[in-house]
Amino acid sequence: MNKALTIIRIVFGILIAIFGANKFFNFIPAPENLPEAVMNYMTALMSTKTLYLVGAVELLAGLSFIFNKYGALMAIILMSVSINAVLFHIYLSPSDIAGALILLVLNIVMLYAYRDKYKDLLAV
Repeated sequence: MNKALTIIRIVFGILIAIFGANKFFNFIPAPENLPEAVMNYMTALMSTKTLYLVGAVELLAGLSFIFNKYGALMAIILMSVSINAVLFHIYLSPSDIAGALILLVLNIVMLYAYRDKYKDLLAV
């Protein structure tokens, strides 16, 4: 990867790792006055421990990007989290969609950066 992609990869990894760790340690306060639909959704994720799974995926993906190990695999796995974040914000909290869109764009950049690793997977 060239220097720009390396910087993007590391910044993306740091952001993803921070948000993943936050799901375990809650050091970023949640906004107040959340809509009822958002509260119901988050309550369901917390009660089923799904939020911990998402946090673990984010933390592992972030570390993978920071240390440049298994980044191609994590970019694919993280795409489901990125799409879910965008859909969540489209339907439940559209005013806060900017972060989710940035996550999705950075994830697409990482997929593009690792495109050579996917050639065998996509061969017909």
